[in-house]
Amino acid sequence: MTTEQLTDVELAITGMTCASCANRIERKLNKLDGVTATVNYATEKAKVSYPGTVSTDELLKTVEAAGYAAALPTPPSTEVADEVPAADPLLQRLLVSAALSIPVVAMAMVPAWQFTYWQWASLVLAAPVVVWGAWPFHRAAWTNLRHGATTMDTLVSVGVLAAFGWSLWALFFGTAGEPGMTHPFRIAIDRTDGAGNIYLEAAAGVTTFILAGRWLEHRSKRQAGAALRALMELGARDVAVLRDSASGGQSEVRIPIDQLAVGDIFVVRPGEKVATDGSVESGTSAVDASMLTGESVPVEVGPGDAVVGATVNAGGRLTVRATRVGADTQLAQMARLVEDAQNGKAEVQRLADRISGVFVPIVIGLSVATLGFWLGAGSGATAAFTAAVAVLIIACPCALGLATPTALMVGTGRGAQLGILIKGPEVLESTRRVDTVVLDKTGTVTTGEMAVHEVVAADGESPDDVRRLAAALESASEHPIGRAIAAAATSEDVMVEIDPGSRSPRPQIPVVEGFASRDGLGVEGVVDGHAVVVGRPSLLADWSQHLPPALAEAVERAQGEGRTAVAVGWDGRARGVVVVGDTVKPTSAEAVRRLRELGLEPVLLTGDNESAARQVAAQVGIGTVIADVLPADKVAEVQRLQAAGKVVAMVGDGVNDAAALAQADLGLAMGTGTDVAIEASDLTLVRGDLLVAVDAIRLARRTLSTIKGNLFWAFAYNVAALPLAAAGLLNPMLAGAAMASSSVFVVTNSLRLRGFRSSI
Repeated sequence: MTTEQLTDVELAITGMTCASCANRIERKLNKLDGVTATVNYATEKAKVSYPGTVSTDELLKTVEAAGYAAALPTPPSTEVADEVPAADPLLQRLLVSAALSIPVVAMAMVPAWQFTYWQWASLVLAAPVVVWGAWPFHRAAWTNLRHGATTMDTLVSVGVLAAFGWSLWALFFGTAGEPGMTHPFRIAIDRTDGAGNIYLEAAAGVTTFILAGRWLEHRSKRQAGAALRALMELGARDVAVLRDSASGGQSEVRIPIDQLAVGDIFVVRPGEKVATDGSVESGTSAVDASMLTGESVPVEVGPGDAVVGATVNAGGRLTVRATRVGADTQLAQMARLVEDAQNGKAEVQRLADRISGVFVPIVIGLSVATLGFWLGAGSGATAAFTAAVAVLIIACPCALGLATPTALMVGTGRGAQLGILIKGPEVLESTRRVDTVVLDKTGTVTTGEMAVHEVVAADGESPDDVRRLAAALESASEHPIGRAIAAAATSEDVMVEIDPGSRSPRPQIPVVEGFASRDGLGVEGVVDGHAVVVGRPSLLADWSQHLPPALAEAVERAQGEGRTAVAVGWDGRARGVVVVGDTVKPTSAEAVRRLRELGLEPVLLTGDNESAARQVAAQVGIGTVIADVLPADKVAEVQRLQAAGKVVAMVGDGVNDAAALAQADLGLAMGTGTDVAIEASDLTLVRGDLLVAVDAIRLARRTLSTIKGNLFWAFAYNVAALPLAAAGLLNPMLAGAAMASSSVFVVTNSLRLRGFRSSI
């Protein structure tokens, strides 16, 4: 038996309005023989594996038959060129509807503003909102009806049309259109024939509120592809390739990056990005991979060593032979990791949709039952229809439309004041269930910057002299470690930390003469008449300057802690060692303690070596350490924790964290990190302080609780008022007062989030 070869394709889906739409498309596609499909509502994409017996046209037609539109992926070049976004039609619809609805609601709620023909003015203003503003809900409701399903759109559409339709009947055929008609501010339970009642404010107001919620949701969904765009923008745009010239030598020719082929030899100057994955042909340098790996220690490379595209050459000139280009590079593979993690991430279905899936059929059934009861009781068609429509009107989700957006707007506004950006309401539910928090090391728990930790002087030597002469040489170097040593010599704070007992003034860095760089080894020069050598112990050994036991022990200790030891010698002797490495942020230990108080188990996840990772973990109080992991392994580690039943939050800042942030149930990105990590996350921490992550989880949980409270009271008001409507006792002012009071409660309950206090 042979297994048929499957082809993968990603379809762009349009027309989805809620998670149930994605489920419906997924079910339709999976009914095709041999097809496996997953549809992601957040990214509006369907990832489909299909056999040769099924064509892409058949896939597209299946989606269209479900009531939606699908298209094959756009070529990358077209996507990049399309940098100017079209005007947001949903925002335009919201702004116009809001401008028209405000006076309608105001006139209905304030009797003093009800002038002679106010009801007709309300009709003129409300009609465009009900027809044009609510059109997306009507269209979605019709699509759902054709497939025997009901969602929030069904409830909105039916409620809005019922309120508007009854208002039209009352205006043209009842007594509501008579000059001087008013809605007196009288709350009473009485039975009427409905001929003088209009509900235009309910029809227009509900439409506007729901549009506001949809726009907030839409704005967060548009960020789904930004991580992928940011990843690809990390790469070089063009490259200098070596070509044979007519004179027999080689010359540099600059070409676009997409013309680079495997086997081409290209040049990388100091400060330039490595164009693609390759192998060094000639030259030695330090390569800064922090943008890609998140790790601060530069990588020394020479002939035969592999380099990765998008890393930065921090030292000498390199020539590199391209080994992988285009979609085969590590950068492109990381982009696919992010995309796969986003597509495979199960989005939390909106709570309102889940409730309305049960509530809508009940309301419609109750309305039909009310109509049948009153007709059977002989009360007449007008009274029966009035009661039936009243059931639909009172069920119209005015407060429901406010429940999520108001809490989200207040919560996100307070979050922004505290340096926390919440992408959208769909991320909040994850914060309630999270039990494990995975922390990236470099840039998250630590500063991510090289700094001097210790200066060890040989017997009889002064640490100040070691520091001063080393800084003098390194001040002329472009190497990241050299810059850290030079910076430490001019920083009073660092000097006091290194040598607390010293009260000497900051040394002036002397001038260097005869400076020379030994690629990959260190630097040499003459300072104040001394022949100084700074670099690897092997460089000093070349000058017969061997480390005495105390200095050799300092080097071994530094390496055991995952730090870099730089040897310093002059005038024929090794005189000291400068230890350079990453530093733990001052608030990290406190943040870890508070994360535990929230019921979260911290895990340190890093691409750094085991000893360095455990050293940092011990300082901040983390017991579980996962070290020496590649970007793809970070995703696998998050998946492993999820497979073990853990609900995982991930905190990171580097490009290498992006896929893991997208894979995690909750992704938190440090705002001091890369755009890729930020776009792949659910929550962004503007400040690079881990305590802000504690505040983010607390605020998100508080906001979610507020939304759930709002939803409860929004539906409670419906449940309490429905029996009155079914009994034919629904007075228009009673309905208006009930809607207003529930809305006021939702708003005031949401405003309580403004009192949220920071942990910092």
